[in-house]
Amino acid sequence: MVPFGGWEMPLSYESGTVSEHLRCRSDSVVFDVSHLGTVRVSGSDAKEGLQRAFTNDLNKIGPGRAQYTHLLDADASVLDDIIVWWIDDETFDVMPNASNTSRVIDAISGRDTTESRAILAVQGPRARQRMQALSAEAAAVPRFAVQRVGIFETQCLVAGTGYTGEDGIEIAAPVSVAEKIFDALLDAGVTPAGLGARDTLRLEAGLPLHGHELGPGITPLHAGLGWVVAWNKGDFRGKAALTAIREAGLNRKLVGISTPGRRPPREGCVVSHLSHKIGTTTSGNFSPTLNHGIAFAFVDIEHIEPGTEVAIDVRGTDLAGSVVTTPFVKKQSG
Repeated sequence: MVPFGGWEMPLSYESGTVSEHLRCRSDSVVFDVSHLGTVRVSGSDAKEGLQRAFTNDLNKIGPGRAQYTHLLDADASVLDDIIVWWIDDETFDVMPNASNTSRVIDAISGRDTTESRAILAVQGPRARQRMQALSAEAAAVPRFAVQRVGIFETQCLVAGTGYTGEDGIEIAAPVSVAEKIFDALLDAGVTPAGLGARDTLRLEAGLPLHGHELGPGITPLHAGLGWVVAWNKGDFRGKAALTAIREAGLNRKLVGISTPGRRPPREGCVVSHLSHKIGTTTSGNFSPTLNHGIAFAFVDIEHIEPGTEVAIDVRGTDLAGSVVTTPFVKKQSG
C-alpha cells in the first residue's frame, strides 16, 4: 500500500505488477480507482456550464454517453484531463484526477460525491465475459456509453471506459455494495491489480498522466491531443491563449521513445540527438508486453519524426533509443 493523492492505494497484490499487467493484456483485472474524483453537476443549465468550461463539445455525444475532455488554465495549460459521464438530460458526473477535485469544483461548481461511491475498473479482453457472472446488463454496456444498472439489487452507474488500452467497464457503486462487487469479481476469475500495473498499462497504451504529460506549461497541442479541442463550439476557458499558441506554432511536442533491453528510461531524463539536448522524458518504464523500455518525452519540434535516433541519460549512462509512434501496444481485445 502506498499514499497517493490523499488515499492509501494498492501498488500491487500477491502476483506483482508484471503479472497483473500481463493478466490485463490476456484476460481481465479489476482496479479499485475510488481515489478518482466525482463531481455531480445537474440542472437545466448544467450542460451549458460544462460547455463553457471544457475544451471538447458535448454536442458530439448525448445523454447516456461519456466523453474525454480537458479543463484549461488561463494560459491554456491543462489544469486537468477529465472524463464526463452524461447520465441523463440534466445530470453529469465529472471525473477529475485524484488531487484535482477541488480545483475542478472551483471551475465548474457542482457537488463532490467522491465519498459516497467506489469505482471499480474491470479491464481486459475477457473483462465483459467474466462480468456476466455478476450482471449481463453491466457486461453489455458499450464503449463510452453510460447506463444505470442494478448489481446485487443496488443501482450503480456503469460506463464503457478505462485507462489501460483494453476493453472493459468502470462501475461507480455505492460504498455499501462495493466490497461485495469486488469480491464477486475475484470469485468470477478477475485478478486484482494495483497502481503499478495501471501505470505500465496506460504507458504502453500511449495514454497521458496528469502531472507528467499534462500540467503547467503543457497544452493539449503540445501533448498531441488537439483532437480534444472543439474550436468551433464557441468560447471556453483558455481558448484565447490556446488559439494564440496554435497560430504561433509549437516549439516542442510529446513523442514516444523505444529503447532496447530491460533497463528502462525514467521520468526527468535528458534526451539528446547527436550530443545536443532536444528534450526531457516525462514517463518511462519497462514494458512487460514488449519486453523492453518505453518512454514519453517532450522534444524539440524538429526531432519528432518516428525513426529519429536519440540518447537518454539514465543516471549518467546513455541509453540508445528511437522516436516511435504511439500507442506502443495496441489493445488485445477484438
